Amino acid sequence: MTIQDFDIQVATAQHVDYATMICDEMAESAKARGTGIATRSPEYVANKMLEGKAVIALHKDGTWAGFCYIETWSHGDFVANSGLIVNPQFRKAGLAKAIKHRIFQLSRTKYPDAKIFGLTTGLAVMKINSELGYEPVTYSELTQDENFWAGCKSCVNFDILTSKGRKNCMCTAMLFDPAEKQKEYEEKMQRITHKATLLERIENAIKKRIKHDV
Repeated sequence: MTIQDFDIQVATAQHVDYATMICDEMAESAKARGTGIATRSPEYVANKMLEGKAVIALHKDGTWAGFCYIETWSHGDFVANSGLIVNPQFRKAGLAKAIKHRIFQLSRTKYPDAKIFGLTTGLAVMKINSELGYEPVTYSELTQDENFWAGCKSCVNFDILTSKGRKNCMCTAMLFDPAEKQKEYEEKMQRITHKATLLERIENAIKKRIKHDV
């Protein structure tokens, strides 16, 4: 079984029948890990599909294989790629990474100026986030939208979060800031341009010296 056995696409109305089994697997996965995720209803997940704010993976035989959706906070200034889940029978095939890349791409297309963030306890997810350009940050750099933090109430670690004044918890906060990435890109291009100009000046000086010696 390889990643080529799956079709990863933006979810639509034709996929709403998968909502219940997706939510059931989210709950089971959280229970198995001993950590919590914001509880979502099948109706909520189905609505994300209808809004074009979700990615679903299907095996070539039509079986649901994975899912992830987009949430927006602080009037669209912040975006979270939430609810990443892979059907247990299709794990170890690289689906989580492929789905994360697809939902990230969708987020950048729909909300090009938004900061994309996530809270996770999973090392595999942290690694994928790093590959996408996320950086570890403090909780204060995330959205302060109360509706987002209310979603943590279903987590077994919620008491830890509140006892620490929402400054940190068991999850690692990671953030992709498009403005910061653009700044880094421009600085990199300036360094490349400066280096190229310097090399050109050195080459011209060498040519002049050779010509003079001849």
